[in-house]
Amino acid sequence: MQVKPKFSVGEVVHHRKFDYRGVIVDVDPIFQGTDEWYDAMARSRPPKDQPWYHVLVDGAMHSTYVAERHLEPDATGEQIEHPALGQFFDHFIDGRYHRTGPRH
Repeated sequence: MQVKPKFSVGEVVHHRKFDYRGVIVDVDPIFQGTDEWYDAMARSRPPKDQPWYHVLVDGAMHSTYVAERHLEPDATGEQIEHPALGQFFDHFIDGRYHRTGPRH
């Protein structure tokens, strides 16, 4: 049985462990990476059978792949800065990002 994700695309979140903010650009209902990536990167061994998120990191050039248990809602209500933001979203309204048109 899959767990319903707590967060959705466009939500601004905070990483509890590494203390960064970001915006969710995609949600995987379960871990979709390789065993090699998991063994090398997921040192705290978060569950693979729960949601994982693709996150654009605020003030950085990269994105991350994060287990749900490491995320919490961002309390600042502020936008993030990331060079790829426009590839995913058009507007920031009431603390979350939205896309209005199709992406090519």
